[in-house]
Amino acid sequence: MQAMSCPEIGLQRKWDKMGQEKGKKEVVEEYLRGGVSLRELSRKYGLKPASLHRWVKTHQSGGEIESGRPQAVKEMPKDVRRLQRELYEARLEAKLYKTMVEVAEKEFGIPIRKKRGAK
Repeated sequence: MQAMSCPEIGLQRKWDKMGQEKGKKEVVEEYLRGGVSLRELSRKYGLKPASLHRWVKTHQSGGEIESGRPQAVKEMPKDVRRLQRELYEARLEAKLYKTMVEVAEKEFGIPIRKKRGAK
């Protein structure tokens, strides 16, 4: 079975490796130290500039920068892996059936596939 990881489907971001809360605070502090724009940081960490702006405003007003991910999204990678496995198996099964039909048509010399417009 072909293994697929989350980065291949675009679900992993660079800052996820740092830890959600700690990473956000570090990104905000990097911005507040100066020398780098929100747009540059957003490109560097693969984030939306609007998210960074919201984090900075929250930090400056004395609030805690919380994870905006609901529990369902945190558990998504397990579901994604399961769905990827199911999709891979379904595609493999479809390929098997197609190959079986092609071999049978070639071996027996009869058309097996339904033609367009046939009832």
